[in-house]
Amino acid sequence: MLSRPKPGESEVDLLRFQRQFLAAGAAPAVQLVKKGSRRGGDANRDQSPPEDHRDVVMLDNLPDLPPALVPAPPKRARSSPGQPLAEHEDPEERLNRHDQHITAVLTKIIERDTSSVAVNLPVPSGVAFPPVFHRSQGRQRKPATSGKKSIFAQEIAARRVTEATVPPVKEVVSSLDPPEGSVACESFIPREQDCQLPWGNNSFQGPHLVTGKGLGGQEPEQEAQTIHEENIARLQAMTPEEILQEQQRLLAQLDPSLVAFLRSRSHTPEQAEEKATEELRPGGPFAEVIGEKPVMPTSANESRQEDELQPGVPVPALPMAPHKEWLHMDTVELEKLHWTQDLPPLRRQQTQERMQARFSLQGELLAPDVDLPTHLGLHHHGEEAERAGYSLQELFHLTRSQVSQQRVLALHVLAQIIGRAQAGEFGDRLVGSVLRLLLDAGFLFLLRFSLDDRVDGVIAAAIQALRALLVAPGNEELLDSTFSWYHGALVFPLMPSQEDKDDDEEPPAEKAKRKSPEEENRPPSDLARYDVIKGLLATNLLPRLRYVLEVTCPGPSVVLDILAVLVRLARHSLESATRVLECPRLLETIVREFLPTSWSPVGVGPTPSLHKVPCAAAMKLLRVLASAGRNIAARLLSSFDLRSRLCRFIAEVPQEMALPLEEAETLNTEAFRLWAVAASYGQGGDLYRELYPVLMQALQAVPKELSTHPCQPLAMQRIASLLTVLTQLTLAAGSTAPKSSSESAEASLSATPSLITWTQVSGLQPLVEPCLRQTLELLPRPEIWNALGPVPTACLLFLDAYYRSWSQQPGLCPGDWLQDMERLSEELLLPLLSQPSLGSLWASLGRCSPLCNLQSCAPAPEALPSLVSLGCTGGCPLLSLPGSASPFAFLTALLSLFNTLARIHKALCGQLAAVLAAPGLQNYFLQCVAPRAAPQLTAFSAWALRHEHHLQYLAVTLAQRAATFQPMPATNAALLHGVALALLSRLLPGSEHLAHELLLSCVFRLEFLPERASGGPEAADFSDQLSIGSSRNSGCGRGALLAQACQDLPSIRSCYLTHCPLAQASLLASQALYRGELQRVPALLLPLPKEPLLPTDWPFLPLIRLYHQASDTPSGVPLADTVGTARRALQWVLVLESWRPQALWAVPPAARLARLMCVFLVDSDLFRETPVQHLVAALLSRLCQSEVLPNLNLDCPLPGLTSFPDLYANFLEHFEAVSFGDHLFGALVLFPLQRRFSVTLRLALFGEHVGALRALGLPLSQLPVSLECYTGPPEDNLALLQLYFRVLVTRALRPCWCPVLYAVAVAHVNTFIFSQDPKSSDEVKAARRSMLQKTWLLADEGLRQHLLHYKLPNSTLPEGFELYPQLPPLRQQYLQRLTSGIPQNGKSET
Repeated sequence: MLSRPKPGESEVDLLRFQRQFLAAGAAPAVQLVKKGSRRGGDANRDQSPPEDHRDVVMLDNLPDLPPALVPAPPKRARSSPGQPLAEHEDPEERLNRHDQHITAVLTKIIERDTSSVAVNLPVPSGVAFPPVFHRSQGRQRKPATSGKKSIFAQEIAARRVTEATVPPVKEVVSSLDPPEGSVACESFIPREQDCQLPWGNNSFQGPHLVTGKGLGGQEPEQEAQTIHEENIARLQAMTPEEILQEQQRLLAQLDPSLVAFLRSRSHTPEQAEEKATEELRPGGPFAEVIGEKPVMPTSANESRQEDELQPGVPVPALPMAPHKEWLHMDTVELEKLHWTQDLPPLRRQQTQERMQARFSLQGELLAPDVDLPTHLGLHHHGEEAERAGYSLQELFHLTRSQVSQQRVLALHVLAQIIGRAQAGEFGDRLVGSVLRLLLDAGFLFLLRFSLDDRVDGVIAAAIQALRALLVAPGNEELLDSTFSWYHGALVFPLMPSQEDKDDDEEPPAEKAKRKSPEEENRPPSDLARYDVIKGLLATNLLPRLRYVLEVTCPGPSVVLDILAVLVRLARHSLESATRVLECPRLLETIVREFLPTSWSPVGVGPTPSLHKVPCAAAMKLLRVLASAGRNIAARLLSSFDLRSRLCRFIAEVPQEMALPLEEAETLNTEAFRLWAVAASYGQGGDLYRELYPVLMQALQAVPKELSTHPCQPLAMQRIASLLTVLTQLTLAAGSTAPKSSSESAEASLSATPSLITWTQVSGLQPLVEPCLRQTLELLPRPEIWNALGPVPTACLLFLDAYYRSWSQQPGLCPGDWLQDMERLSEELLLPLLSQPSLGSLWASLGRCSPLCNLQSCAPAPEALPSLVSLGCTGGCPLLSLPGSASPFAFLTALLSLFNTLARIHKALCGQLAAVLAAPGLQNYFLQCVAPRAAPQLTAFSAWALRHEHHLQYLAVTLAQRAATFQPMPATNAALLHGVALALLSRLLPGSEHLAHELLLSCVFRLEFLPERASGGPEAADFSDQLSIGSSRNSGCGRGALLAQACQDLPSIRSCYLTHCPLAQASLLASQALYRGELQRVPALLLPLPKEPLLPTDWPFLPLIRLYHQASDTPSGVPLADTVGTARRALQWVLVLESWRPQALWAVPPAARLARLMCVFLVDSDLFRETPVQHLVAALLSRLCQSEVLPNLNLDCPLPGLTSFPDLYANFLEHFEAVSFGDHLFGALVLFPLQRRFSVTLRLALFGEHVGALRALGLPLSQLPVSLECYTGPPEDNLALLQLYFRVLVTRALRPCWCPVLYAVAVAHVNTFIFSQDPKSSDEVKAARRSMLQKTWLLADEGLRQHLLHYKLPNSTLPEGFELYPQLPPLRQQYLQRLTSGIPQNGKSET
């Protein structure tokens, strides 16, 4: 049995099947029956088909040209089957034969009654026959009315109006020879020129509104006429005034639209005819009508002459005169030809009003007053026709056009606009963001719908626009150029760091429940609002891109655009990279079509197709996917046969690849990078043995390429990628399998021994070191040095990995690598330190630093939170961290090599640490520790700051290693300690290992606190004595506390390591990356940088954790743990406040006060401990300094605190409960009550916690701030003044209980009762008068004397203020005026 044809088989296969079928002689499965012709009917339906005749297709017999087209014979009507029409039969006889009787027709006829129908005779004319109506007669050459009627409909309506005006036969006056040009049909109804009421003689010919339709009677018209006559009789019985009054009443009651409808129905034919006649008059509303005359009967010759002359009449409104020879131009329609007229003049904008932005076809923003020629095609739009360019709204409209070329054009222009917007070309010329406006308008899903189009051009334009939207310019170039830097292959995911606002309002448990199953069910529009990539992936974008690549086989530009979009999707997150990997047949298609192992040679120039041709972008996509995780890299190597492809593209030099040289260089570079990524996980080591000769040959050719000037950037990138591969392979040779007991099951399974041994890589160093020497010789020549790119950096990093792995080999002699390190230092490194050109590199750090130039980290104008990119303002200039003149990459690699040599060879520490004394580095460190705002955390700033943190960490670590063996100058030690403290609060996720090492070594090292041995404690005591003015006990002074803190530094370090925990999994992953333990590296994709690892107030973290533990534990925290933790934390904060104040500059003074208050809220006994008391008192005195106190603001939002008044209310409650009159506790209660702080705090004490006044027994001499801070300026809150007066009068506030607040209340009440401000309100004046009178009547003579005779605050007096011996005259007169006649103590005042 023959098989059926399958998809993919050609015509040759079908012909072969036919020959086999004919040769077999088998009976066909289907019998073909040929029907007879139409003329023959079904006469041959019973005839059987020929037995041996079959339709056989023979390609050889087919003619080369198609047959000529011969017209078919005229068709004839076909008779019904079985009843052929005889040619000789007469149709009339046949009709008579089938007609049974004439009554079958006549009995169904119903005649219409025409007795009441008026007969209108034709208009008399001078010819024998009336003229035939032609629609060209009576044309109204004017634009169509608002009804939008066609010309034919307008002419017919005008004719009917004219015929309706013809009177009946008995009223016609014959006019056989009318004068030429006169109107032969006039209105025979007399008209009044003045205004008449609507009840004239000719106004009631019949009803116009009520026609009788719908009535159920026999004669509805008669009923309507009866109603009409009754209405006429009623109107005639009314006076004109009554009619007008009734008309006004009806107009007021009825709907205006209904009134307009009734008036439109009430027009009589005479009125319509009059209106039409007025339109035909020369002075009517349309004065520009050309060649028009009223409708009138003319002779045939005149009509024919008018038709001949009419098309040739010039039309002034048109750019040219139409001719009758033109197709469809016999009738001129101005409305339809309006677009051919000249554009209106361009209006010059005289004001600063905003105008709609318009763009050219190249995406350029056009100025509002630019005047461009019309041949550019920029004026084909409706709104603002005089302005050139298309608005975004018009481009959106074009994308929905049914013409594919218009859709392609609109998408292309939108892609150009997006590209220019992301490049920052529009700047501040536009209000708002173009990208945000497009995304809010649904542009993302417009592109997705366009991808489903059936036109290839629309698909290509949509993919181009999608790439312009997702792939920011310069992103990939930036990441590719820094791949060979120190940990340059590690990147942050390009995904939004802000979660949904709805998610932030939910508790974590609810968020976890909702996100697991329901996030996948969220519509793409909701996802795209917060994450454009997630929204796109939810629309099944990946299968559609696979279909376009696999089925439609697009052109090279479309293929490159799709690969660029896939790279951007893979950089989004691990989840997105996994979805790209698991999309059915996507990667299979890419590897098969764009990474073939054999291909036809491709010459220089445009390539017609990229299918079956190696493409560097496809190799880059695989590299980015492999960077997302070690499991993805393993799947790529095992499932897609990448090992053979890597061997294919690495083994052959770019010049021999049968590809354009630039593409071959890039492909070879990407192959090296993919191998380097796989080697970062300890994978792909087996390729080293196969490609060892190729690698050696490539290394031997490097010096020759470096000596070629000018250096080619692609060649330099290829050399750096080669060295990066060798670096990772060397680390793999030196790494040992980790112990599985301290790791998870997944890590232990992946921790396989390396396939590379040390003996296989030990011979690489003699080949790489000469390359480094050759590059360092070019350092004095900046133009050639900058052209080398990352090659010197890659050489230094290789030597770093080489010596690190060499020192880890157990079976080798340590003397060998120690001698080799000494040789390298003496011959290469130490001479390098003395070169002036190296000093210029150190001096340029500050100019290229993103930390010292915050404007370089500012987000780009078109940056969107839902679409993350590495774009920044100004791009990447020459003097920036990723710029070509940046020294960060080389100096970071140099410091890394110095650290490795100093760690292995301790004797080299002092010599190598001399690099830290470079003036440029010192100036850079001074800029880093200077108080400045933190840079805004964006994708670019996170990437750039991470590389800058590497340099700072390596410099501090090198200084710490050198300080172990030789003392460091005090100024350098203090500066480096400040750098370490600042770095610790800036480190981002992924740098957990660096933060842990800083806490272990640099931050809490005595060597970095030179003040301990240089009189720092004594200087602190002396400073306190000068500021306070009184000596303290030497045992509890700040100097003694600082000295004790220096002795307790190991305990302080243990405290912070315990209470500043880092995530264990993240710490292990970070340690594996920085220590070179490749078998434990989970991914090269870093965690999302939402915020720094440690908060800016990390020195207070132990206190905050104690406060939260006490709040969450009802039974309380054990006192022994709390005392030790609080003491260590307060000691360290005191050290920073005294010797490193710049480390706490980012923490506002109000936040520091709130953290100190937490010490008293932790426990009821913690604040009673003597060490805690001394430390808190010392820290409170630091907040009360004259340079700190003005910056203390309790009204601004504080980090980690929802509301300071709420915290103060809890503080007052705790004070009432457990303070027992503690003076330090009371000092903290009184501190926020200063006059310049919010009145809410004072109202909380005097209104809700009056009982606390009795426990506030702090003496005036121990008040940490001046008493004037509480008494001035005068209080203006009436409610608080009344509370002051009430607590004084009720004796709730006494000088023996609370001397400070007693003096404050007396001062404010005295100022209030004697103030005579004329602008005060009546309520304030009444309250002042009442308060003064009540004061005059007080029975307590002492309080009365204080309130009336208060003069000035004076904390040295027992009462806290001075008194007038007698009242001043003005006050005495004012008092007598208000209290005259009021008895005092039973006596009357005269």
